[in-house]
Amino acid sequence: MKNILFYSLSILLLSSCGKINDIPLNDPNDVAVNWTAAADSSSQSLANGFWNSGGSYFNYNNSGNTDFHYWPQAHGLDVLVDAYSRTGNAVYKNEIDQWFTGVKIKNGNTFYNNFYDDMEWNALAMLRAYNATKDEKFKTAALDVWSNIQTGWNSTMNGGIAWKKDQLYYKNTPANAPACILAARLYKQFNGASDLEWSKKIYSWMKEHLFEAGTGFVYDGINRENNGAKDNWKFTYNQGTFLGAALELYNITGEKVYLNDAIKAADYALNSNVNSNDRILQSEGSGDGGLFKGIFVRYFTQLILCPGLEEGTRNRYVRFMEHNAKTLWNEGTNKTGVLFGPYWKTKPNAQTGLTEQLSGCMLMESMALLKEKSVIK
Repeated sequence: MKNILFYSLSILLLSSCGKINDIPLNDPNDVAVNWTAAADSSSQSLANGFWNSGGSYFNYNNSGNTDFHYWPQAHGLDVLVDAYSRTGNAVYKNEIDQWFTGVKIKNGNTFYNNFYDDMEWNALAMLRAYNATKDEKFKTAALDVWSNIQTGWNSTMNGGIAWKKDQLYYKNTPANAPACILAARLYKQFNGASDLEWSKKIYSWMKEHLFEAGTGFVYDGINRENNGAKDNWKFTYNQGTFLGAALELYNITGEKVYLNDAIKAADYALNSNVNSNDRILQSEGSGDGGLFKGIFVRYFTQLILCPGLEEGTRNRYVRFMEHNAKTLWNEGTNKTGVLFGPYWKTKPNAQTGLTEQLSGCMLMESMALLKEKSVIK
């Protein structure tokens, strides 16, 4: 995730004075949506409109820009896995299989990368692909990449995984929260004690250095300028990945402190990463920022599904998700191509970027999952 430092601070530091329960009671978008059909059409649009059939990877946009960006490929694979797990459609399975070869070739015939966070996302997606397809090559690659990720941990700032291999002093949430999630999932699946130790170690470091326990705010990073300072940009990405890490450890240990941390991080996002006038998750731009809301939604959905969540909190979260999803589907979707943009209340034209499309797809697949699990009607 390379462009994060170049966004306009006027966008990044936006916060809302609204509160979680401000969803309007007379919401004009509060009409029934067939979420399975919405997920079908959005994921089909991704598979058909963004897939580079010659290179077996996802293009940068749907209008002929074939530039290859490594970290969004992971989230493209995630959506393919979502859709394949839900439908069993062979089109998705074929692209999952082809993705492995194409992305590896475009990345220099390796899944290693200079950015630790990019590798973490691809390892997470490949682990999910393995679970969906039982194809051993995904498991082998995920484990191999995880071994390389561990080299990013060093003693600067008393621990933490570095963001980049050529900037080992800079530690951030993007490089640590997904690694924590990956280690926890590897432990749950393969019972390696060291993986659980890694997950707890990474989480403890993040909580000490990048989490405000009083507010639930997750800092983006620390020591970027090699001076110990923290970056206080307010990204949905950070809130989502931190709550995802906390939730994984709660699911393993049953310790309520982790669930409480996840709820605090989620509530902060619902209060501070939304537009106060419409309660929609704010636009974080295109490029890398286009993916941030989708990542938040993926882990927020897992929190909604957590059996340990109190019913009142779950209902509040579901209402927020429905409000955002219905607004996107009814107001912000270009239905001609089933395309999504960076602000979920504004339709894109005939062109949109891969990252923005992925976030919309993740929201639609999340709603289909919540429907499947009978969390929503």
